[in-house]
Amino acid sequence: MLSVRVIPCLDVNKGRVVKGINFLNLVDAGDPVESAKKYEEQGADELVFLDITASSEERGIMQHVVERTADECFMPLTVGGGLRSVENIRDMLNAGADKISLNTAAILDPDLVLRSSKKFGNQCIVVAIDAKREPDGQHWRVYTHGGRKPTELDAVAWAQQVVSLGAGEILLTSMDCDGTKDGYDLGLTRAVSDAVEVPVIASGGAGKLDHFADALKNGHASAVLAASLFHFGTFTIAQVKDYLRTAKLPVR
Repeated sequence: MLSVRVIPCLDVNKGRVVKGINFLNLVDAGDPVESAKKYEEQGADELVFLDITASSEERGIMQHVVERTADECFMPLTVGGGLRSVENIRDMLNAGADKISLNTAAILDPDLVLRSSKKFGNQCIVVAIDAKREPDGQHWRVYTHGGRKPTELDAVAWAQQVVSLGAGEILLTSMDCDGTKDGYDLGLTRAVSDAVEVPVIASGGAGKLDHFADALKNGHASAVLAASLFHFGTFTIAQVKDYLRTAKLPVR
């Protein structure tokens, strides 16, 4: 088994880190650059930076914030939100991102995944999937625009489609579990992880140390992502990694 990754996420709105529950009721959680520096010092394997209102507000991502973050931090940086074209992606990579994350844009134009993967390589193309469990309890519907708009897409089928188009990684967020601290949606995570051959990052719901191990062992994820637990000091990156070591999981 490859080393698992522990990844903090910065959800950014109007230049500030924010966090909510079920994608709603956002509260301020600090300056993104200062947060990124703190996580690098704690030993984060990567950092995900999501401009969560760029798509719904139909504007570009806040590139200056990305540039500041990349200038002061040296861990791999994934950036998403409001990227709609190969040119947008090139600009973000030039601004210092190591990977870019496509969500709404990939659904509106799936060929963007193919074009960007061919242009820049699939190693830097991440497709983010925001999914909510259907009433039958066995399927998950994909949402766009920061969880604001439902689609007709099934999360597992959509993950398979974008991987076939060239996505090198899936960032999978459970909207039902997001911010609840009740644990990751293991059914969703496992269903997607088992259906694709690329790494899957589990997101949404971490509240206890054993939740991270569950997502990796029982959810079959390759990496675990959290936001509020790290932002508000419940756990440090080092504490999570120490726990994963005790759970016999390989960490960096």
